[in-house]
Amino acid sequence: MTDESPALGLDLPEVAAASPYRVLARKYRPQSFDQLIGQDAMVRTLANAIDRGRIAHAFLLTGVRGVGKTSTARLIAKALNCIGPDGQGQPTIDPCGVCENCRAIAEGRHIDVVEMDAASHTGVDDIREIIDAVRYASVSARYKIYIIDEVHMLSKNAFNALLKTLEEPPEHVKFLFATTEVNKVPVTVLSRTQRFDLRRIPPEKLVAHFDAVAKAEGVDVDPDALAMIARAAEGSARDGLSILDQAIAHGAGTVTADQVRDMLGLADRGRIRDLLELILQGDVPGALSSLDEAHDLGMDPASILRELMEALHSATRAKAGAQAEALLSAEQRDFADKLADALSWGKIHRLWQMLLKGLGDVTIAPDPQEAATMVVLRLIHSADLPDPASLIERITGTKAGAPTAPSGAAAAKPDPAPSAAAATALPADFRALVERVEEHGKHQLAVQLHDQVGVVRYAPPELVVKPRRPLGADWPRDVAAVLKEATGAAWTVTVADEAAEPSLLEQEKMAEEQVRASVLQDTAVRSAFDAFPDAELESFSLNKGA
Repeated sequence: MTDESPALGLDLPEVAAASPYRVLARKYRPQSFDQLIGQDAMVRTLANAIDRGRIAHAFLLTGVRGVGKTSTARLIAKALNCIGPDGQGQPTIDPCGVCENCRAIAEGRHIDVVEMDAASHTGVDDIREIIDAVRYASVSARYKIYIIDEVHMLSKNAFNALLKTLEEPPEHVKFLFATTEVNKVPVTVLSRTQRFDLRRIPPEKLVAHFDAVAKAEGVDVDPDALAMIARAAEGSARDGLSILDQAIAHGAGTVTADQVRDMLGLADRGRIRDLLELILQGDVPGALSSLDEAHDLGMDPASILRELMEALHSATRAKAGAQAEALLSAEQRDFADKLADALSWGKIHRLWQMLLKGLGDVTIAPDPQEAATMVVLRLIHSADLPDPASLIERITGTKAGAPTAPSGAAAAKPDPAPSAAAATALPADFRALVERVEEHGKHQLAVQLHDQVGVVRYAPPELVVKPRRPLGADWPRDVAAVLKEATGAAWTVTVADEAAEPSLLEQEKMAEEQVRASVLQDTAVRSAFDAFPDAELESFSLNKGA
């Protein structure tokens, strides 16, 4: 096999043609800070520190697996010990890669750069060896560097033994710690290190990186396949390269989206859209048939539920007016917009919670397919649950959002009465007004009116509200402009710090709690709980004829 492109970076710069195959995650490990993906802020900070001679004595690198913690530690070791091609260089953010120090560190054979795996060296004796060794000067490098991977695995006594040396190490010693679980590192250690949080690598950067690797390997990979791999990698370059390695072997020279989907056990996106539509339509036979077909094709039930959750999450972002995720296809974005228009916020939240609970059930169930079937049935029958507003009306006899005369409310001069035609067109209550705003396409404002304000007075076309959080000085004017567009009447919108009704969101939560409490007090329900003490009330529906 020929050597790879140097622009992508190698774990070992020189490899004989007959050397054993190396996996892509090692083969394309970054060899310079320029090749480190998605960590621009950290690189900039390190560059400034090196240029100004403000190099800390200890660094802590934290982040999820595969974002480059150990690679960064090795790059820092090279940057601090590089002497340049002429042997006269100083610490630099751009190590030459050709001097003896750079080459030895890259090959893992430098005597002054010691790598230790804390998972297998957890005790005081292991740390005592470091403490004894730091007293001696480096043999050939500028700094003696200790790289301790998964440092959170050290025992409490080992950490305590390291503290004094870590706080006041000799000038020729640097410590580089890497960990995926920074919360397990004692605060006394954190306070003695300069911490860098390595971010998850954005999907679009992963796609570009994997595409470059595939081209260097001479493999043709579909863009959709790259997007699937990037999503499955969850921000980890190493995980993504491992998946790409497997996909190349699976595809024997070419990688298609269907091959990656089969390899990862992912559900077909079109099939997921069809299944979700059948669920929302309440088509029990159709939904179960679609689920069975997916199972027959070898699709993992847990993967199907995760895909349903992903589709629902995309719809939620679309409904909230957020920017669509970068890796979504045009077809997926159109479907997300369609769901956003079709589903209310309450139904979206309910479906999400049921899917989240169902995913846990599928994970622990003896037969995941049977558990997935029950989840789909619960999703379908959730459409029969009454709307929270109707629950309030059924329990209290009062329409949700209806105006009340709050005590202590300041008197205001009434506006001229609207015409009869305008009065007929204006929403009867505040909830209806919010629905009108949402129908008008102002999703974000509808969410604010629904979740973040309480009504002080609703007397169309006058609206007085009390915000639950600051909304900005121009917010009343913006709301009035939208209400005029949505209703055709000129509105007066005022923010007042007066007694107000609970927000519509709070009303819905209270109504649900009231109904839940009444259901739990039902004789039949109490008998069921007496018979099954560990049971939980997951969902319920009310019989209108009862």
